[in-house]
Amino acid sequence: MTAIHPTAIVERGAQIDASVTVGPYTLIGAEVQIGAGTRIGAHCVIEGRTRIGRDNRIFQFASIGAPPQDKKYAGEPTCLEIGDGNTIREFVTINTGTVQDAGVTRVGDDNWIMAYVHIAHDCQLGSHIVMANAATLGGHVHLGDWTVIGGLTGIHQFVRVGAHAMTAFQTRLAQDLPPFVMAAGNPAEAQGINAEGLRRRGFGPERLATIKQMHRLLYRSGHTLEQARSQIAALAGGATSATSGGSAPDIAAMQDFLAQAARGIVR
Repeated sequence: MTAIHPTAIVERGAQIDASVTVGPYTLIGAEVQIGAGTRIGAHCVIEGRTRIGRDNRIFQFASIGAPPQDKKYAGEPTCLEIGDGNTIREFVTINTGTVQDAGVTRVGDDNWIMAYVHIAHDCQLGSHIVMANAATLGGHVHLGDWTVIGGLTGIHQFVRVGAHAMTAFQTRLAQDLPPFVMAAGNPAEAQGINAEGLRRRGFGPERLATIKQMHRLLYRSGHTLEQARSQIAALAGGATSATSGGSAPDIAAMQDFLAQAARGIVR
């Protein structure tokens, strides 16, 4: 039997795996689905069309799947999807999507989401992300895999943050932050590459050298963005594949990101 505390309320229709645990005074709505091994603390509210995967840990007082904080929202049946192995700490709020976007807010796998974080409607989070205390995402924000969002960082609506990028404490981010780049300040400015994080994830010398070169082209050369993009594209000819520890995938990731930077990038 599912270990549901007798003071918890689980509405008829909720689909909860038998291995899920639910703490005291938690409310789970009728359209919620929760996968095996997930543990839910006390005084949580999980509502809406919310699907939560396996082996997640949701701490007390979290609000998951509430309607979006968007005045245009008129009760449309939008969704929230959370993957596997995530840690969601106290007082985190994650809202469902809106019909003005894909209609779904998504959180990937193995993310570490600290207390008081807010993830607004239609945000799309990858996997292995760290969001420190009280970081806030406006609507429609996209975070790539392995990003680190510093405490009290505020990210404007529609901003995109590339894979392996990082923001420092109290960063105000109103433009797109390219992959591998570390930003800080109010407003945000590029401070270098996330070198230590990349080394911890096994990036070898060739990949690090290429990432540093791309950073120089974007931020140190005096090039316009279009000139920098052209120079980065030229690097691909001499890059080796991922199977040999090469930098070709990193160049491709940067090119793809810059091609979609509708808000401009942090410079």
